[in-house]
Amino acid sequence: MLDISAMTWAVTIGVVIALLALDLTLAALRPHRVGFREATAWSVFYIAVALLFGAWMWWAHGSEFGTEYLAGYIVEKSLSVDNLFVFVLIMTTFAVPEEHQHKVLTFGIVLALIMRAIFIALGATLLALFSFMFLIFGLLLVFTAIQLFRHRDEDPDIEDNVVVKAARRLLPVSDDYLGGKLVARLDGRRVVTPLFIVLVAIGGIDLVFALDSIPAVFGVTQEAYIVFAANAFALLGLRALFFLVKGLLDRLVYLSTGLAIILAFIGVKLILHWGHVDISPSVPEISTPVSLGVIAVVLTVVTVASLVKTRHDPSARAHPGSLKASRNAPAEGRERG
Repeated sequence: MLDISAMTWAVTIGVVIALLALDLTLAALRPHRVGFREATAWSVFYIAVALLFGAWMWWAHGSEFGTEYLAGYIVEKSLSVDNLFVFVLIMTTFAVPEEHQHKVLTFGIVLALIMRAIFIALGATLLALFSFMFLIFGLLLVFTAIQLFRHRDEDPDIEDNVVVKAARRLLPVSDDYLGGKLVARLDGRRVVTPLFIVLVAIGGIDLVFALDSIPAVFGVTQEAYIVFAANAFALLGLRALFFLVKGLLDRLVYLSTGLAIILAFIGVKLILHWGHVDISPSVPEISTPVSLGVIAVVLTVVTVASLVKTRHDPSARAHPGSLKASRNAPAEGRERG
């Protein structure tokens, strides 16, 4: 079991908060269109920070926990790319001006980290108290994988999100972004701007992604500290990654299929772990190095196959996938599901 002191927890959380504060400060003080060079520099920086943390884990706590962190980080990073698909959809749906996208993404990442911290604490407690939660988490991931695969050629209906619909119904919303404010006074009354609704939409999507990603990373490691670190460092680089790859996302046509395979694999891994602990030691388990290899191979194959597909068929477009059939799904998408 990994022994992490209160001081180490405090320093780790402090580093994450400091990096978030830096992002928020840049977004507030200098709203601007983020270019390719700037996005590349920040992406390299955040990946370097994540890898340096992994090197420290390996040095301070051994290769087993270092490998678990690396596997967890790759899982969360790959799932975060699906987040990016939905962020692009939200930005497009609400026509967010480019100078405000930086702010929206940073607040969205803060919301995602808060939700994941809550689910990590809850998940770690449940796993420590009830071993059958490995079975529950495993079945949840397998179900999610099946639904994602069935609706892999669809986009989630942002406007049909229950949280967004409730916000629109209960709150007065202005037509314009009004300089990027969340709340403003218009014609003598206080209103929320579309930017507020965008944050509500991202918060609702973040909640759905947290329900999937936390069980997924617990399938790689049961250490709450590693789960938190893998999530935090994967999400911290999400803003820069958005601006770096948003033009390439449409080409990852098989990403949803690959993520469905990864989620199903981790679900089976959790179910086997439950069987090994609660039923019989003869039930086989899947080791972390094997998990890391499978995840890496799936992501590599998916990426290469996607690029080959779009090269031969430029009209092919990627979709983030959905956990339920969209009312606006194309007929061919519904037939495949």
